Amino acid sequence: MSTISNSSTPAPIHVVGGGLAGSEASWQIAEAGIPVILHEMRGVRGTDAHRTDGLAELVCSNSFRSDDATANAVGVIHAEMRLAGSLIMACADKNQVPAGGALAVDRDGFSHAVTQAIENHPLITVVREEIHGLPPAEWDLAVVATGPLTSPDLAKSIQAETGEDQLAFFDAIAPIVHRESIDMDICWYQSRYDKVGPGGTGKDYINCPLDEAQYNAFLDALIAGDTVGFKEWEGTPYFDGCLPIEVMAERGRETLRHGPMKPMGLTNSHNPTVKAYAVVQLRQDNALGTLYNMVGFQTKLKYGAQAEIFRMIPGLQNAEFARLGGLHRNTYIQSPMLLDHSLTLKSRPGLRFAGQITGCEGYVESSAIGLLAGRFAAAERKGEEIVPPPATTAFGSLLGHITGGHLVHDEEPGKRSFQPMNVNFGLFPDLAPGSIVKPEGVKRFRGKDKTIMKRQLMSVRALKDCREWLGIA
Repeated sequence: MSTISNSSTPAPIHVVGGGLAGSEASWQIAEAGIPVILHEMRGVRGTDAHRTDGLAELVCSNSFRSDDATANAVGVIHAEMRLAGSLIMACADKNQVPAGGALAVDRDGFSHAVTQAIENHPLITVVREEIHGLPPAEWDLAVVATGPLTSPDLAKSIQAETGEDQLAFFDAIAPIVHRESIDMDICWYQSRYDKVGPGGTGKDYINCPLDEAQYNAFLDALIAGDTVGFKEWEGTPYFDGCLPIEVMAERGRETLRHGPMKPMGLTNSHNPTVKAYAVVQLRQDNALGTLYNMVGFQTKLKYGAQAEIFRMIPGLQNAEFARLGGLHRNTYIQSPMLLDHSLTLKSRPGLRFAGQITGCEGYVESSAIGLLAGRFAAAERKGEEIVPPPATTAFGSLLGHITGGHLVHDEEPGKRSFQPMNVNFGLFPDLAPGSIVKPEGVKRFRGKDKTIMKRQLMSVRALKDCREWLGIA
């Protein structure tokens, strides 16, 4: 690959991987005035989870989760990304579908918007090819953002360079149901606690009620269901934030009722006086409203078992599936040991990692780390000082987890217990003493009320500090 020869034009930065993180990194670099060569293997070689060759294709849920920037860490990182000119957030906002308090998108429209923006940017060149090894030294500056589906050859190169064993975990995909096949004489529209979110009405989910007998029968069938074997991946740990539904079921008969099948905050409009024992929620998956995603029902059940068992759910007895669930492998590196504060591989100056391969989990988290890697790489190319975001921001808290989190393994001293993590307030530095003050006239101020205020104050602090870091008045 030749580099740009014009001496007045900065040499390009190479980005490997056109997923969420790679697309965001490319955009940030180009918006800083630096040419980008984005290498994406889809179009030449597919993966076990992707359907298309579109950039930033969503392979699991279509939800970017909570958009509440006042008291939710995910909503805060949304807001910070918007402040930083995020392409991923701009395209998500333009392609949102109703989802209560969450930001969900039409997945095809979203991917098309990202692809179009990247391909139309005058400083970005997209090359469809598989990169079999680590970027060569002559590339100078590069970002590896190959995600959880890193190709085997590249994964082996990373392992050889780092000397660390490759770490992996299973990530399962939830089924998608055709809306017209859902029995609305049994199901009803309602967001939990009638919450109205961006573009929503408070009736953004389809709810399927189960009584106790139906729940227990479903649970028994789920546990007994025929699942995909681990084969060569046997022994790989799951990420707790995305457990297959049948694995959750095996952890106790009440696990699902306190997880994805919890009935709280929902009232059956067909029978308001009878409380459902458990509820399955489906979330709109496309702008037309013709497809709905089974929330929290990621699975490794075989296709035949999925169709049979999921049709036991009241309202889904005649369900037609646009996509059944599946299982794919996620790969990530020991980032706290391998990367510095600017996401650079300590053994290879100029080579950065971004996205899920660094050990963050979730669409927005992966995009945010891509955003940071892009900004850091652009600053390095310009010869500018690389200033990480403050630890008090969502950006900084997530970066801190990746580059410095979980250094000690309780059972094996000296071994790191680093695992993927979603952004959450537990990663943020605590507030200064005395920050939380009981409101005037309130007699009891503890528990949930105190927690809400703490999160609100953390959110305000994060956005203030992020604006200062970005130089926004």
